[in-house]
Amino acid sequence: MRLLVLGGTWFVGHAIVRAAIGAGWEVTTFNRGISSAFPEAARLVRGDRTHPEDLADLAAAGPWEAVVDTSGYVPSNTLAVARTLAPVAARYVFMSTLSVYRDWPVKPLNERSEVLDCPPDAGADFGTDTEDGPTSYGYQKAGCEAAAVAVFGADRTTVLRPGVIVGPREYVGRLPWWLRRVAASGEVLAPGSADRAIQPVDVRDLAAFTLQAIRDQSSGAFNVCAPIGSATFGDLLTHCGHSTHADASFTWVPDDFLLAQGVRQWSELPLWRTFDGVWNVDTAAAQAAGLRTRPLELTVRDTWRWLVEGGDISNHDRAAEIGISREKEAQVLAAWHRSDKRSS
Repeated sequence: MRLLVLGGTWFVGHAIVRAAIGAGWEVTTFNRGISSAFPEAARLVRGDRTHPEDLADLAAAGPWEAVVDTSGYVPSNTLAVARTLAPVAARYVFMSTLSVYRDWPVKPLNERSEVLDCPPDAGADFGTDTEDGPTSYGYQKAGCEAAAVAVFGADRTTVLRPGVIVGPREYVGRLPWWLRRVAASGEVLAPGSADRAIQPVDVRDLAAFTLQAIRDQSSGAFNVCAPIGSATFGDLLTHCGHSTHADASFTWVPDDFLLAQGVRQWSELPLWRTFDGVWNVDTAAAQAAGLRTRPLELTVRDTWRWLVEGGDISNHDRAAEIGISREKEAQVLAAWHRSDKRSS
């Protein structure tokens, strides 16, 4: 199997390349060479996807059974890339996001939920950002999906819509932040309820499903998350404690109290969000198509091992936005211990 992977040397793309090489596939990667290198077994083609001459050189390196696009963010560019590669690739697999859904993150979702409307030739300025609603990122990704389908057709296009992706090499820093915070021990501010269901997907399971979809020539869109009910927030923090062997205690503080204290959802306490749709995503279609997800405990353990062995995300801009300060955490915990709600 000949596979082309566009971009993404660090996390999702890296996992897909490793999985494909492990399966004996012949892998070509196309990127600017700015991020970390792929395994030596991959064939490297350097170039910028926004430069037509680089795309033409890439097409000359084909053909491929499939192209996996992990770096498409602007519809008009995805349209140009797809048009260049259509003669030399049998299938286009586009790595999208749950953010393409109009009701994300407020309402429960399945693949029949309404997708944001964005034309396939839209530029980088298309879309608007709405508080707790649709974002420019979501609009743009929806347009990229439309661009892939417009060129390759529905039968030759696979759209993957993961939610939160975790695992070794995660540069956003959500799970790494929790691991490091728990490893520091002491009283840990835990958000909401320990029983809240969560659905993060391990990047390695996403990669394996990507290859499965290519093998089976699975067309259409798939929500790629862990099954509903497979893990809770309490499980996550418990696994963090076990993996780090830390002497940490968890104080679970209700959502409304955290919000009243000005704690920012999703960023200051990673993975915490109060809306009904965040962790209520139907994955039945992906499960039927071969998605298999490992226990969250294994993901947490392997991510901690990666961090201990030198995993570094400090140079990534998004990681710098993650996590509550120890000072603010202490203030919120103190306010909670003084609160009448604690004893009510």
